[in-house]
Amino acid sequence: MDAYKAINDILVHLFNEIWELEEKAVITEEYKDITNNDMHIIEAVGLGKGNNMSAIAKKLKITVGSLTTSMNSLVNKKYVVRMRSEEDRRVVNIRLTKKGEKAYRHHENFHKKMTEAVVASLKEDEIPVLVKTLHSLYDFFDGYRDEESQ
Repeated sequence: MDAYKAINDILVHLFNEIWELEEKAVITEEYKDITNNDMHIIEAVGLGKGNNMSAIAKKLKITVGSLTTSMNSLVNKKYVVRMRSEEDRRVVNIRLTKKGEKAYRHHENFHKKMTEAVVASLKEDEIPVLVKTLHSLYDFFDGYRDEESQ
């Protein structure tokens, strides 16, 4: 098998596996009321002082309209709250509740374990090569998205 085919096969398999395994690891009995997409929205909201819908949508690279339905559901399920900005009452910020913070940490823990497992399997001089490769992959997808939107 040539290197290009091997890389392609590994990447396709890896993307599918990550999505499926992440969902199984993250959407446990405690979080069965939300989806993997919801968990990524919780991640985008993060632990900070909150973000408005536009900032969250930008992080997720989706439209505010696409985010609204999911956000309404997360509000109803008590993972997030909407709060008016004190500086500008027209701005509505989104913050995690205690339940949302717990879900955020649960999701973060999965990613931490995944990253630690990968790094532990590498020699010290292999880590920069992996980082460079992952940056190249990110750059490809980022450029591809830009091409598609034109």
